[in-house]
Amino acid sequence: MTDFRAAAHTAADLVSDYLAELPDRPVWQPMAGAARAALLDAPLPAEGRPLDELLAAIGRDVLPYPMGNGNPRFFGWVNSAPAPAGVLATLAAAAMNPSSAGGDHADVHLERAVVRWIAELVGFPHPAGGGLLTSGTSMATIVCLAAARGRAARRAGVDVREEGLAALPPLVGYVTGETHSCVRKAAELLGLGSRHLRTVATGPDGLVDAADLRAAVERDRAAGLLPFLAVASAGTVGTGAVDAFGPIADLCAEQGLWLHVDGAYGAFGRLDPAIAHRYEGLERADSLALDPHKWLGVPVDCGCALVRDTEELRGTFSLVPSYLRDEAAGELGWFSEYGTEQTRPFRALKVWATIAHKGRTGLAQDIARCTELARRLGELVEADEELELLAEVQTSIVAFRHRPADLDESDLNALNRALPVAVQRRGRVFVTGARLGEREMLRACLLNAETTEADLRLLLAEVKAAARDLRP
Repeated sequence: MTDFRAAAHTAADLVSDYLAELPDRPVWQPMAGAARAALLDAPLPAEGRPLDELLAAIGRDVLPYPMGNGNPRFFGWVNSAPAPAGVLATLAAAAMNPSSAGGDHADVHLERAVVRWIAELVGFPHPAGGGLLTSGTSMATIVCLAAARGRAARRAGVDVREEGLAALPPLVGYVTGETHSCVRKAAELLGLGSRHLRTVATGPDGLVDAADLRAAVERDRAAGLLPFLAVASAGTVGTGAVDAFGPIADLCAEQGLWLHVDGAYGAFGRLDPAIAHRYEGLERADSLALDPHKWLGVPVDCGCALVRDTEELRGTFSLVPSYLRDEAAGELGWFSEYGTEQTRPFRALKVWATIAHKGRTGLAQDIARCTELARRLGELVEADEELELLAEVQTSIVAFRHRPADLDESDLNALNRALPVAVQRRGRVFVTGARLGEREMLRACLLNAETTEADLRLLLAEVKAAARDLRP
């Protein structure tokens, strides 16, 4: 263990230096061909290498080529900088290396606690056992929609685990054009078929049109189909818009639909008093999927599935073969009875450390800082004659585009589609693009409370400079 102790000290210095130097480095740059090939084509080693050599290789061949998301000028996708407390806790969790499937050991009890903490942070009801940590919202969505499928089948008199979907009329779910793609993937994997995932209309604000949702449900029910699910968003991936949950929850209660909320990124916005009103009614959902590894900064990977009905969730997944019987597990049983994983990593420690280090107050301050920055960026866009704000800034995503006066819509789309990569390659800021309706856009996502207004101004300056370079 002497070698490990020395190497651990070296690793701590290596990581500390890396994090400290990030703000002064290019946010992202393409890897040189030789550096990329050194990783891609590395031969399988015949002999082992000392720990100090491995750390030197990490410092030389890996850390210099980051994605960029630790930098305060990274505005791409929804990828946060890692919380320092979570980084440290990850090492301790790896040292313990348990399977957090169940039993009477610290990781299991800690997971139950942090799942409750997450529910409390976003104001979602949390019965004991009504949730678990997952790899991310994609997996959490599968967990939640599986429970919704099970309830719909049971209400129709079918045990879907025993008889399968063939014993049911086609199940139908309802989403919008802004719903994250993980919902469609979950529907496909669960055998529902993307053809039975209806896209309902949205209003000018990008939010669910409750009247169109009602009409779609009534049409499908009249056609002999079985409506069972509606999906709402607590922060859409394109613009960060938050659906009006109250009317949707009313309709779901009336029609017997399971209301699932995709809160992967935006649900934690409820901590900001300035925008908390947007989340009214979130607590009425049947399930909520969200990612501590997004706005909270918990190191990847860490998602969370929260389900109102514990027994519905457990009944969807519980399968306890004789070799897994464990009287020490208590009345809630194993986490593997509530999801798809049997061997599960110790995700809870980094969540616990991240939340405990900041506290509710510190987390709320960081989130409020991000939304304040986003609103300020929206103001800067609106004040700039070359730029156009494409949607109201509701959370911490700003959707905008470069709009020179002499281009038509087709040319504007071509320019704005090319802009994100052009900006990224310049290395000073990082922004990504998306499509909103028929318009190509840039979307800046603010998750780092260390970002400054100077960084926002640099982002817009880089967008305009890259646009000039792209035009003949």
